[in-house]
Amino acid sequence: MQKHVPAKGRPPELSVEDQVLLCLSYWREYRTLFHVAKSYGVSEPTVLRIFRHVEDCLIQSNLFNLPKNLPKGECIDWNVLIVDAT
Repeated sequence: MQKHVPAKGRPPELSVEDQVLLCLSYWREYRTLFHVAKSYGVSEPTVLRIFRHVEDCLIQSNLFNLPKNLPKGECIDWNVLIVDAT
């Protein structure tokens, strides 16, 4: 995350550590952006911007990825859980 902090412009409202913690809490609890914003004392657009920035940094790091080819075959026991959060 430190590599992707812009050197110019207005300083961020939250530290890098708080930004990562914000994203982790969002992913874990799946709260609304409104509730996350209230917890961290920022606006909803700021939460969304932080969330997208952290996700982009994770993607660009190439340390986290999903398998591109899922195993196929009848011998695989697939357990699927579908959650409707609407």
